[in-house]
Amino acid sequence: MPFKSLVRELKEKRDGPGSVPKRGWRGGGTTESKTIAHSGGCSQRTPWQHPPNLEQPQERWANLPPELLLDVIRRVEGSEVSWPARRNVVGCAAVCRLWRSITKEVVKSPEHCGRITFPISLKQPAPRDYPIQCFMRRDRATSTFRLYLGLSPSLRMQNDKMLLAARKIRRATSTDFVISLTADDFSRASSTYSGKARSNFLGTKFTVYDSQPPYDAAISSRNRSSNRRINCKQVSPRVPAGNYNIATISYELNLLRTRGPRRIQCAMHSIPLSSIQEGGSVPAPRSFTHAVDEQPSGAPATKGKEPVTEFSDGEPLVLKNKAPRWHEQLQCWCLNFRGRVTVASVKNFQLVAAANPSCSISPAEQEKVILQFGKIGKDIFTMDYQYPLSAFQAFAICLTSFDNKPACE
Repeated sequence: MPFKSLVRELKEKRDGPGSVPKRGWRGGGTTESKTIAHSGGCSQRTPWQHPPNLEQPQERWANLPPELLLDVIRRVEGSEVSWPARRNVVGCAAVCRLWRSITKEVVKSPEHCGRITFPISLKQPAPRDYPIQCFMRRDRATSTFRLYLGLSPSLRMQNDKMLLAARKIRRATSTDFVISLTADDFSRASSTYSGKARSNFLGTKFTVYDSQPPYDAAISSRNRSSNRRINCKQVSPRVPAGNYNIATISYELNLLRTRGPRRIQCAMHSIPLSSIQEGGSVPAPRSFTHAVDEQPSGAPATKGKEPVTEFSDGEPLVLKNKAPRWHEQLQCWCLNFRGRVTVASVKNFQLVAAANPSCSISPAEQEKVILQFGKIGKDIFTMDYQYPLSAFQAFAICLTSFDNKPACE
């Protein structure tokens, strides 16, 4: 068999019998390859032929039938129940654009599947019926905090899946907790910047800022009168993230220490009160966006001030700490953490919804613990959160307990 025929058969087996050869195709028409004579013999080449496509393996994966891809990803999604094995699902999304789009259709949000798969899952609400259990490590030397997914820390930190990290930065009149997706980059100009929590001078009030709007519809054309205006200060184009006020956390003053443990109240500006009512829902982002709205024309620069935002329609959700009971035998305040907290600490708390009697919210819903945080060891804490909070919101609330509060205790 001639060598050319053998090569042609091998190409047909590799590309398939129905494939069109690239050598004779140019912009929808056909042309004959030119023959150029050399002193050592004759060889054939196509002068206009493009260099080999570097994305050819990706194109081969993308040529699989969508029905087959859908079935494969569904099987992978159904077999994975925890994070680090979730990397197989994320790996499917990293193959090509077709796989990514199909993976997004199959993989549900944490509210419906109870799993944290992609980074955007950290800013989506948790399940309604059960909490997502995490734990936090504090590094006193570097003033950093790391949030991990899991029931308890493992003996090897490499096996723990880190979700978020924060660094405590003391300023002259306030304290900032800068939150990032990684533990080695807390710059606001970084793509890993997620938000921050800033305190007042006394450490009794904190404002939580998100790097992006809490849901995609929060930014719309400002030509409409129904827009939610975001007056943000001018920043450099290199800064990819903005600051959107999503929550205010207040600690009640307790100068004489006569009112028991800390009393916390959290006003969630991005979560409406109707979300915990029957049939309610929480608007959540579907992808990361770091665009900063330009300042409205004619508006003065707000130097030194953070943006003012109004996201939720109607009354926002307010959380309050569940009141502990006094234990006569132990002579201390007690809360039932169901075994998740083992060390007494002033930082331990449970948050429930604070609703007016006029609101149509069942007593059972008002007694449900939405967020609980407590100590289990030296510099190790547990954090359990559920609907309607996200991991980012719960982490920011828990970080505020690590600031000094001389007026509250």
